[in-house]
Amino acid sequence: MQRPPPEEFSLKETNPHLGGSKITGDKLTSTYDLVEQMQYLYVRVVKAKDLPAKDVTGSCDPYVEVKLGNYKGTTRHFEKKSNPEWNQVFAFSKDRIQASVVEVTVKDKDFVKDDFMGRTWFDLNEIPKRVPPDSPLAPQWYRLEDRKGDKVKGELMLAVWMGTQADEAFPEAWHSDAATVSGTDALSNIRSKVYLSPKLWYLRVNVIEAQDLQPTDKGRYPEVFVKAILGNQALRTRISASRSINPMWNEDLMFVAAEPFEEPLILSVEDRVAPNKDEVLGRCAIPLQHVDRRLDHKPVNTRWFNLEKHVIVDGEKKKEIKFASRLHMRVCLEGGYHVLDESTHYSSDLRPTAKQLWKSSIGVLELGILNAQGLMPMKTKDGRGTTDAYCVAKYGQKWVRTRTIIDSFTPKWNEQYTWEVFDPCTVITIGVFDNCHLHGGDKGGGSKDSRIGKVRIRLSTLETDRVYTHSYPLLVLYPNGVKKMGEIHLAVRFTCSSLLNMMHMYSQPLLPKMHYLHPLTVSQLDSLRHQATQIVSMRLSRAEPPLRKEVVEYMLDVGSHMWSMRRSKANFFRIMGVLSGIIAVGKWFDQICNWKNPITTVLIHILFIILVLYPELILPTIFLYLFLIGVWYYRWRPRHPPHMDTRLSHADSAHPDELDEEFDTFPTSRPSDIVRMRYDRLRSIAGRIQTVVGDLATQGERLQSLLSWRDPRATALFVIFCLVAAIVLYVTPFQVVALLTGFYVLRHPRFRHKLPSVPLNFFRRLPARTDCML
Repeated sequence: MQRPPPEEFSLKETNPHLGGSKITGDKLTSTYDLVEQMQYLYVRVVKAKDLPAKDVTGSCDPYVEVKLGNYKGTTRHFEKKSNPEWNQVFAFSKDRIQASVVEVTVKDKDFVKDDFMGRTWFDLNEIPKRVPPDSPLAPQWYRLEDRKGDKVKGELMLAVWMGTQADEAFPEAWHSDAATVSGTDALSNIRSKVYLSPKLWYLRVNVIEAQDLQPTDKGRYPEVFVKAILGNQALRTRISASRSINPMWNEDLMFVAAEPFEEPLILSVEDRVAPNKDEVLGRCAIPLQHVDRRLDHKPVNTRWFNLEKHVIVDGEKKKEIKFASRLHMRVCLEGGYHVLDESTHYSSDLRPTAKQLWKSSIGVLELGILNAQGLMPMKTKDGRGTTDAYCVAKYGQKWVRTRTIIDSFTPKWNEQYTWEVFDPCTVITIGVFDNCHLHGGDKGGGSKDSRIGKVRIRLSTLETDRVYTHSYPLLVLYPNGVKKMGEIHLAVRFTCSSLLNMMHMYSQPLLPKMHYLHPLTVSQLDSLRHQATQIVSMRLSRAEPPLRKEVVEYMLDVGSHMWSMRRSKANFFRIMGVLSGIIAVGKWFDQICNWKNPITTVLIHILFIILVLYPELILPTIFLYLFLIGVWYYRWRPRHPPHMDTRLSHADSAHPDELDEEFDTFPTSRPSDIVRMRYDRLRSIAGRIQTVVGDLATQGERLQSLLSWRDPRATALFVIFCLVAAIVLYVTPFQVVALLTGFYVLRHPRFRHKLPSVPLNFFRRLPARTDCML
């Protein structure tokens, strides 16, 4: 049994005061019932009219300043406009309010000093409260006053109310928490946002044959292959075995394509004229919008495509075609597969591409991202450590990003999101990152958002309709060891709409049926997954605001397949953990056979006699025993979701050099002496594995040699033994044979000797093919 991880790396159950905790009984809970309510003062500045002229030109450049204590928010300014419209919302966190009055001032933008035009103010004790689904508060006209309180020319339309983060105005509002951030780009970078992954298709290009090719050198047999390019993906067929101007291939090339289809599929037929020289015999471009889509395994129609010396790209002039070479292909977009963009171990979606093949949803997953505690400083600003944290959650095609909380080691997000669930055996991933693009950091393109940690929750480990509130450790592996970066506080609820449908899902194949009818090879799947992650990260990094490449790759576990000594050790001990049960049963049976506890051995004899005399009881006994074990273990069932385990991952005991190797680039960037040492270490490990594999092969070959007559005497003995055994077993009742065999196996140590048994001696003497190995 593995020791539990240290306390600081473990999961902690919490009991927060959630917004919907008062709502009981019915399912009509509020949108924000999995997070703690956060109170905000909202000021909506709509427009102004009849503002007085301040400039020499007889006009004004107005803007509005909303001030509450030390916090001050300003609208954009309009040039030479006395009736401006802003329609901007300001949100002030109630936790940080240090004043009793909110002041709204209209000012005139000037080069030297901005002129005061008028103001209005509100007592915080008299501001109304508004809770959705109440209708939004209607703005009203307020007459402006001067500093003494006298009425002046001009009116301002405002709405002021107290609300929560559930308010519709919340996502687009200016926040007092982010008062230090300026600029439209930086402000859009800190807002919450929902993204959708692009719709991904597998593109199958079945290259059948070509006709009437015209190689330059007519006197040689052409060595022809087809190269296909889609975006930054390039694949090629083998060189055709039929060395002629009508070559044949009948080979499949698989690509990943994303909607909307931006680039055509470009095919070129090329002739290998020299070892490093290929001559293009013809090209064709196929727009993916016109490609057939298939939903099942029925083949689509083949088509002939004309090959041209030049392909029109972006409206270039088409060159004259003097020949009519053709390429015979079957091209289709596969709607029956699920395009894997995540590791199969942590997939959040297993549906096929084509929407027509989707089954109905089985439930809803709700996630409340409450807060984080004890975050580490991720960067230095003004000589002190600071962190601007935001969360990203990914499930299915929907990615969500919370707003960024500026300069806080204990950020409170309290944002809630919902996903439809189509399969319970899926995983939601939540990552925490530090925003490095608040102060124009993205202009150079060098700064990357730092990872603070990641949490995965498998839906099938959750009880339905139960709210799980836990604090998860945020663990990141660095070259100097595992480090706890803080804790993230989450509330999770998986609601099932139909228990019958969900139970039925457990009998269905994990992936769509095309993966089993026309399976892709392991190397194909690896390559296609890499292409899919590249496409998803590229598309999401082009969104506004961007979900950056490093964030998407961390969430999708890009690079998790690279060699790691630590992970190899962890997987070895996982296998040993699985086999430990079988080993324990073997040791227990050995004790029974050696009569270590005579009473138990006698009871096993009695049970064995009953099962031999009544063989129909064997299977019912086994299943009843499994049922009783299951019921017994129900008392100790896990009450918490699983979390990252440092001990299972061998992260807390890994050698620094092993971690340095894990973080090395590919190809390596380390000095040659370190690489030589690691290579020698890998050779010694591989040598041991090689020996074990050789021993397994030897045992298998000995089994084969029983009847191969490689050792004529051994095979003769075995054949005679088989004949005698067949006659004896035919004339002797099976129950007698079973009883005698059982009693022989369970015999008392007095009737045993230390030497190996006769069958084992015979087996070990059989020949294997090790003699033939160089």
